[in-house]
Amino acid sequence: MSGNGDAAETTEENSPKMRVIRVGTRKSQLARIQTDSVVTTLKTLYPGLQFEIIAMSTTGDKILDTALSKIGEKSLFTKELEHALEKNEVDLVVHSLKDLPTMLPPGFTIGAVCKRESPYDAVVFHPKFVGKTLETLPERSVVGTSSLRRAAQLQRKFPHLEFRSIRGNLNTRLRKLDEQQEFSAIILAAAGLQRMGWQNRVGQILHPEECMYAVGQGALGIEVRSKDQDILDLVGVLHDPETLLRCIAERAFLRHLEGGCSVPVAVHTAVKDGQLYLTGGVWSLDGSDSMQETMQANVHIPAQYEDGPEDDPQLVGITALNVPRRAQLAAENLGISLASLLLNKGAKNILDVARQLNDAH
Repeated sequence: MSGNGDAAETTEENSPKMRVIRVGTRKSQLARIQTDSVVTTLKTLYPGLQFEIIAMSTTGDKILDTALSKIGEKSLFTKELEHALEKNEVDLVVHSLKDLPTMLPPGFTIGAVCKRESPYDAVVFHPKFVGKTLETLPERSVVGTSSLRRAAQLQRKFPHLEFRSIRGNLNTRLRKLDEQQEFSAIILAAAGLQRMGWQNRVGQILHPEECMYAVGQGALGIEVRSKDQDILDLVGVLHDPETLLRCIAERAFLRHLEGGCSVPVAVHTAVKDGQLYLTGGVWSLDGSDSMQETMQANVHIPAQYEDGPEDDPQLVGITALNVPRRAQLAAENLGISLASLLLNKGAKNILDVARQLNDAH
């Protein structure tokens, strides 16, 4: 990393010379826990630097009475943080990768995709239904979720249940579940519950055959200014190559479908024996119409087959100079190919109808 040679030699006694790296985050408890974990790793790697965390509220944190898919804003949980990045008020921002659009504003890039925790969804039951599963909940039980993706898939699988929007951070949603009698269960990302230390509340993990997950779910993305080479070098060591390739494929799939919060799109990825497997699907809002396919690509490409550096190193908003470029391109092409296959089979119609219905409600 360039430009911090002095900082690395600075002792505690004359710390004014120590360079300060400002890290932006949302104010929620989960966002703080995620950011603290990244900062702890960076402090270990760079003992000569100081890190200062700057927390702020985003549009998505402030508008809590409207379903996410209705707000009509792509960067609900990122816009304010990106403003701070643009104005040099922070040097990097830690996000849940699934909150980051597949097209970032000009001048920004994802400089690191950290090792993914569980990408699956989890069911948390009201205390009186502990020990149940979605299948064994009573007829007409109400299940809360803020996600069209989850509701569409689960409605199809569990027609005896009713799915209703529930908003707020994790603490708020759990409080609503426990204190009000409206919901029998709520669906949350398993990774968020793990990071909060609330694994004991997980009543059921939903596997891909029940509910495929959101693009990037379970991974953290670190957004930086694309021209800040020293910050890119600083965070680049946090890339987890397998997570990176899976998330490039997932993001390329979503981008090519032109999906987002307002339509039910879901994925499942795995890397095995040098092959990257991507399953992707689209659903109508009520889950009655759906389409999914699986494809694979070889991502085990030895470094000696690398080409020279590219003019634009970004793929789906991500810069990873320390991971084989050809493997990244193979992952991106896999996502595009799978999206094209679904579109050729009529997925566009399903997505258009879902979008129109969502906008109309």
